[in-house]
Parts: sequence; structure tokens; C-alpha cells
Amino acid sequence: MALWGGRFTQAADQRFKQFNDSLRFDYRLAEQDIVGSIAWSKALVTVNVLNSDEQQQLEAALNALLEEVRASPEQILQSDAEDIHSWVEGQLIEKVGALGKKLHTGRSRNDQVATDLKLWCKMQVEALLGATRELQQALVVTAEVNQDAVMPGYTHLQRAQPVTFAHWCLAYVEMLARDESRLQDTLKRLDVSPLGCGALAGTAYEIDRQQLAGWLGFASATRNSLDTVSDRDHVLELLSDAAIGMVHLSRFAEDMIFFNTGEAGFIELADKVTSGSSLMPQKKNPDALELIRGKCGRVQGALTGMMMTLKGLPLAYNKDMQEDKEGLFDALDTWLDCLHMSVLVLDGIQVKRPHCQEAAEQGYANSTELADYLVAKGVPFREAHHIVGEAVVEAIKQGVALEALSLAQLKQFSTAIEEDVYPTLALQSCLDKRNAQGGVSPQQVAYAITEAKQRLA
Repeated sequence: MALWGGRFTQAADQRFKQFNDSLRFDYRLAEQDIVGSIAWSKALVTVNVLNSDEQQQLEAALNALLEEVRASPEQILQSDAEDIHSWVEGQLIEKVGALGKKLHTGRSRNDQVATDLKLWCKMQVEALLGATRELQQALVVTAEVNQDAVMPGYTHLQRAQPVTFAHWCLAYVEMLARDESRLQDTLKRLDVSPLGCGALAGTAYEIDRQQLAGWLGFASATRNSLDTVSDRDHVLELLSDAAIGMVHLSRFAEDMIFFNTGEAGFIELADKVTSGSSLMPQKKNPDALELIRGKCGRVQGALTGMMMTLKGLPLAYNKDMQEDKEGLFDALDTWLDCLHMSVLVLDGIQVKRPHCQEAAEQGYANSTELADYLVAKGVPFREAHHIVGEAVVEAIKQGVALEALSLAQLKQFSTAIEEDVYPTLALQSCLDKRNAQGGVSPQQVAYAITEAKQRLA
């Protein structure tokens, strides 16, 4: 039964009902709607709409309904109720009779749905924070066991300077730490209660909204009723958090896909996160990572869609806002699933150290060390840069590494080069010298791992 039928003399067209009804997706807010209703029943006692016995009867019935919903949330979908609010009220009336009809006094579905959605968002943020930390921890563990795995670092997908697999892992720890921080900031801003703002102008009953907010676990109550019922900033923020987080996971996936190729051969993924080909027996495809990369697009789409939905809406509530849920639910579900899948991908990964090192020794990744060596000998850096470029051209002609050129050959490019150049060009020396904070030296990587473990403990 609709909550608004008295004004109408004709029934809604069935096609409109199907178009208008939201129960098929907002049923996910059932727990939050019941929790909000319990708090509202307590508030109605304070303004003498309900007495204590009535409130206790309503609360007992709502708690019983909550247990039923937790046991079988899909049961809600068997109903033809318009939305989750109608469903909860209908179930309550079935349990307590006419008393159930008193609960909506002073309340609107506008402040009700805003409250439900914020409660759901708070719960989802906690799950996302946990999953984000879990992936950071998995990356730190992977880094710790791969501190000695030297590999090429890339710019423009060209081999640039040597790094370690551990240092690569820790780069994503930093990205995820920022994702975590954004979620925490979003949580602070959404932690205000809309309940008691009515349809748009506030409730006519002198309810203590701060007390009501406390009962619901919110830090405070909102300050303006018009803004409250039309505010979906927290939806935009969470979708933005998800969009940025999925970009990070997509980059993580792309790097891993590349590392796993036969051309790079730096890692091998576990069988449990790969699949085969229906035609080619030799194939082992990184499907988990490709799906993470692919799902990034749907999350970006949800953010863009919600921005467009809100951009021209007048105050206060408009039915357009019903479009806030499906995209949000899907985006946050997707982000959470991809965080969990990324942890699974790291579990069982094999880093092929010899192949990684061989690749790091190729591509003239020690060219910058030769330039720095010349600077230490008094050669201006711009001149040193040119000298090394010429030396690299010669090494390429000969098909050898820089350090394979003889001293006589190197001296053709600069008389400042002496025998002591060879230790400088060694791969380990390239790493050791990057010892400033955030660098790739073994000491800095070990420190970063220790610091991350402490932060995540």
C-alpha cells in the first residue's frame, strides 16, 4: 500500500508504478530504515506522541523485523511495496496493528531516506577502510620478502633506472594510504544526522535532534532542513573516493599484467587468479587483473552520472535523487570487490628475480650514475649529460652494456673517467646511492617497510 494515496482518485498506471518504485534496489537500506525507525519512536515519546508502552511495543516489533531481514533480506523483494519505507511500515502494521500507523508522525520519506543512506554509507566506509588496509598490509608483506629483487623502473614505458620490486609495492601502499585518508575525511563530513528535518522545512514537533543524532550514532545533527533533504554531497564524495581508488587499482593491475607478460617475465601469477584459453592450451590469462582494470570504467561512470543528476536540481527534494542509490551501491560494491581481489592476486605471486635483474642490467639504467660520476669529477652536469649520451650511443652500436666498454673507450668521451668508474656503474651502487628519504636504497626501503608495518599495526 502506498503511503500517499488519500489525495488521488485513480490508481497509478502499472507501468508508472514499475518505473517509479525503488524497492528493487533500496531494499538494501532495510536495516538502516528499521534502526532509524526505532530511534524515531524514542523521539516521539519525548514529544508525547507515543507513550512508553507504545514505544516499547513498536521497538520490539521493529527488532523482530530486523532479525527477519538479517536472516533473509531477499524476502523484501517478494513485496509490491513502493519502496523500503513503505515495506517497513507495512510489516510493522501487520505486527502491531493501528499503532504502527503512528510511527510516521512528524517524519517524511525525504529525511528518512537521507538518514538511511547516510547510515548505510557509514557502514560501507568502515568495510572499505578495512579492505584498503588489508591490501596495504598484503603489499607490505610482498615488499618485505622481495627487498632484494632488483628490476627496471620505467618512465614512458622505457627502462629508466633500477628499482626493487619492494619499492614498487610500497608505491601502491602510498596510493592506498591516500585512499584511506580520503575515506576518513568523507566519513567526518557525512557523520551528521538528517532525521527530524521532515520533507523540507523541519518537523513541527520539538524533538531534540542532537539527542536523536546520538541515538543513531551520528556525531551531530544537520543545521538546515532545506539543505539536509537535498544534500547528496556524501554520495558524490564516496563516488569520487571510489573513482580515485579504482584508478589506483587499475594502475596496479596494468603494472602486474605487464610484469606477467612473456615479454617482461618479472612475475608469475598463481593459478587461482588466472584462466585459460578455450583454443590455445598454453595460455594462462591474468583475468582477475584485467577485470579490475575494466571495472574502473563503471565506477568513473557512476560518478559522472551522479554529477549530471544533481547539477541542475532546485532545492529541495526532487525524485531525480532516487537515482543516487543504484550507481552508489554498484560503485562501492565494485571497489570493495576489487580491493579483495587485489589481495588475492598478491597471495601466491612469484617474483622471478634472475629475470628481473637481467632486465635491470639492460637498457643502460646506470647512465645517470655515469653522469653523476663525472659531476663528482668537476664536469658540469649539462656537459656530463651530453658525454654520457654519446657513450650510450657507442655502447648500443657495439651491443654491450656501458660497464662493458673498456676504460680506453670510455676515455674517448671524457678524460675525467678513470678505473674507479666501474664500481659506480654496478647495479647495486645505483640502488645504494638513492639513499635520500623515499629513495630506492636498501636502507630506505627497509625503513619504509618498518614504518608502514607500524602504521598499519
